[in-house]
Amino acid sequence: MRRAHRPATGLMGWPQAARRVICLIGAAVAAAVLAWSPGPAQAAATPGQPTAAAAGARPLRIAFVSHAPNSDTWWNVIRNALKDGAADFNAQVDYLNPADGSIDAMAEIISKLGPDRYDAVAATVADLGKLKGPLSALAARGLPLVTVNSGTTDDSVAVKALLHIGQPEYLAGLQAGQRAAKAGHKKFVCLNHFSSVQASHERCAGFHKGLTGQDSGVQELVLDGSPEAMRSTIDALLQGSNVPTALLALGTTSALPAMAALRALPAGQAVPMLYTFDLSAEITEGIRKGLVGFAIDQQPYAQGYLSVAYLAEYLRMGRPANINTPKYQLYTLYPLHQRMGRYGIELKPSNGRDIQSGPGFVTRLNLDKVERYSGSYR
Repeated sequence: MRRAHRPATGLMGWPQAARRVICLIGAAVAAAVLAWSPGPAQAAATPGQPTAAAAGARPLRIAFVSHAPNSDTWWNVIRNALKDGAADFNAQVDYLNPADGSIDAMAEIISKLGPDRYDAVAATVADLGKLKGPLSALAARGLPLVTVNSGTTDDSVAVKALLHIGQPEYLAGLQAGQRAAKAGHKKFVCLNHFSSVQASHERCAGFHKGLTGQDSGVQELVLDGSPEAMRSTIDALLQGSNVPTALLALGTTSALPAMAALRALPAGQAVPMLYTFDLSAEITEGIRKGLVGFAIDQQPYAQGYLSVAYLAEYLRMGRPANINTPKYQLYTLYPLHQRMGRYGIELKPSNGRDIQSGPGFVTRLNLDKVERYSGSYR
């Protein structure tokens, strides 16, 4: 049976002359689209994808300047985060630091940064007095800056940075001290291995306030030199007549010698509970065995990754006057949430000129979630 004839539909059903006109119009429109390229104002990203990380765009060049010496392995987490951020946002990131942790050497590194080599800078503000001049000068050289890790939002404003990414140190110490108070502690000593950095004193003061309710009377034990030298100083404290019930280490550099000293205490002597900032494989093992009560996690991976991601979005959006615009865009992107979800990192609220990376607390209850990536991504 023959099917009934149906009128032709679509372009092929049009008369030949009409089809020729339509094709010519289509070619003209296609040429116009291909000739148009979005400028900075039109480069807003589709949610889920980094802005304008288009094929053929050259990688952005970002310098990340840290105050940490080469011996501080805690910064390996941030180095890994920088690599991931560079891969996700089409950037080339150089990690720069003074080998011995000298703030003067760090200031010299910053003073040599220029637009001939870099498009933007992320830096720690370990010592505002020594770094304010070099960091503030970056703006005059056309290099946008975000401050990361050390320093405060006020410090960030003082050095003309766009915003600060990090953990409010006093708040982290305060919340940790309140937790220690609930565990029954009334006296502690703060083990300070980087006393030249203001953030260290904020951590100690916050913990003291949370534990005792007092603003004054913080006991700090300054630790210098090698891990062995730090261990000897802690041994002397534990062999004294006024041993505290709790110790607060300000990071892995002081926590590891403290753990060794606590393990060496003679049988029958009361063992103070150790609390610490930051994580490592040794610290997570200490939590599991009860030697460490909890670790205060500032989520350094988020600090490194977000510094690259924010600067990349800021530059590719044409340096918008509203510094929150790239931040809001950033929080819609799939790569960001994929990375944070993979490593169990909690994204904190972002307010104004501040992106908080912590604090988080790692205890026996949530240890399994972070132990797998401890020392590399946590």
